[in-house]
Parts: sequence; structure tokens; C-alpha cells
Amino acid sequence: MSTLSRRHLGATALAATAALTLAACGGADAADGAASGSEDDPIRIGVVNSAEPQWEVFEAAAADEGITVEMVNFSDYQLPNQGLTDGDLDLNQFQHLQFLAKYNVNTDSDLTPIGATAVYPLSLFSLEHANVDEIPEGSEIAIPNDETNQARALLVLQEAGLLTLDGGGSAFSTPADVIAAESRVSVTPVDAAQTALALQDVAASIINNDFVADAGLVAEDAIFSDDPASDAAAPYINIWVSSADEAENETFAQLVELYHTPEVEEAAFESSGESAVFVDNPADELQEILAQIESDFSE
Repeated sequence: MSTLSRRHLGATALAATAALTLAACGGADAADGAASGSEDDPIRIGVVNSAEPQWEVFEAAAADEGITVEMVNFSDYQLPNQGLTDGDLDLNQFQHLQFLAKYNVNTDSDLTPIGATAVYPLSLFSLEHANVDEIPEGSEIAIPNDETNQARALLVLQEAGLLTLDGGGSAFSTPADVIAAESRVSVTPVDAAQTALALQDVAASIINNDFVADAGLVAEDAIFSDDPASDAAAPYINIWVSSADEAENETFAQLVELYHTPEVEEAAFESSGESAVFVDNPADELQEILAQIESDFSE
């Protein structure tokens, strides 16, 4: 999700529309295998905002290679995975590894990452301080209160040297894991949409990409962002996902490659507010990361 943090849930009515669209066009029946990518049998890809400009560029790039794709729009994050599980979709591209792991564990599914797209850095902003070193001892930092972004925000603050997490932290850390005696700041969880507004009252805020513009800020205003190449960022790699039995599909692999053409990446970069950091981890590495996160969820 974008990373999930970079997109917001829409109206239920749109989700229902997407479901009706699938019902009307039939979808890729799991029993019959994946769609061929022909005009009569397009590869159906579930996304959460098909209006983003990269998808039009991507469709054109696929067509140039003789592959017909159909973007199926959803507004509920659960539906693209369910559609893939049910065989109504061939692929989806909307989530990061952490989100997929939780879905697989909760539903006893085995959806599989087959390629990476980007990491959307989670950043720290301040109206008072120009850099992390200026933030004084005892300052208060606002962080998102939803499970996924809260844990990631804590890891960002630890990476910035502002706090220390018990055991080094993980994608499951909570404020209770902050070791106060070893930390320069305290954290206050608030709704993700409120972190930008909280800048008026705190030393700094971790603000999701969705809400940076709401604060009159741009990505370059951040005083710290997590490193997309770090181990802590690995769960937040956004991914292409297929059913397990189609993980070796050569046409799907070709589509993953097409996403990383300069034209598509440029459109996706602009769509992200110029915050996307593109990554191209191989499928087997993504699957190893997923397996570890699923194991952690199950403990």
C-alpha cells in the first residue's frame, strides 16, 4: 500500500462497483489457469487507484509487447487479495509485504510476491527544527496510531537516533517497546490523518505520504526519512502478487519488468509526489522476506 500508507480507503460504493465489474467480466477462473493476455482474455490486475497516471502508461507499454491488461479498481484494501484468492484476478499491485503477510496468515492463503515496485519512505517533519540534531531532550513526537504505520514510525525514529526500542524493534513494535531511559523523545500516537495537524503542538511528526500535502509540505521538507535499502524497510517493499501456482508465469514476469521501464517509473514517481524509491528485488528474495514476516505474525 503504494505503500498502503500512501493511499486512503475510499467509499464502500466503489468497492461494490469493482465487485460488479468482476462479476460482469467473469475474471480469471482459477481452475482454468491465468489469462493469456490476449484482447479476448486480458490479464486482470487489481489496484486501488486505476486513475493514477502510471497505469495508463503501463497499459500502453504492455500493449506494445502484445499483452492486453485490464486494470480493476478497488477502494477496499481487502478486496484485491480476495479477488486473487477467488481467481477473479490474475495479479494485484497495491500492497507491501507486511500487508500481504497479515492477509495470508489471517486467511490461511498463499498469495505470492513475484516482483517489487517501490518503497515509499516514511518521513519526519518539523515546523520548529531544521534537522534531527536540533530536537531537544524530552520532546514529543506525533506518530500514526494504526498498527502497521505505528511500528514503522517507531523504527524511523530509532534509525534517526531519537529513541531506542526493546530488542532493536521490529515491524510489530508498539510505544510500549520504547526504552524511555535510552530515548531523547516520547511518542504520542494519533490518527494518521492528524499527524500533519499535530505539527502545531509537537516538536515533530511522522507523516504518511498521503497527508504531507495537507500540511503544506513537500517530501523535500522532511528532516529524516527511513532508508529504503535498510533491513527495517524490507517489510514495506511494495509488490506484484499472484497466486502461488502462477508465480513462475513468464508473462507476469514480463509485466513486472515493464513496470520498471523509464516511462512507467517516471509516471509513478510523479504520482507519488516524487517520493517513491524504486526497487527491483528478485522474487525469491521477496518470498523469503514474506515467509519471515508470516512466521513473526504466527508467533
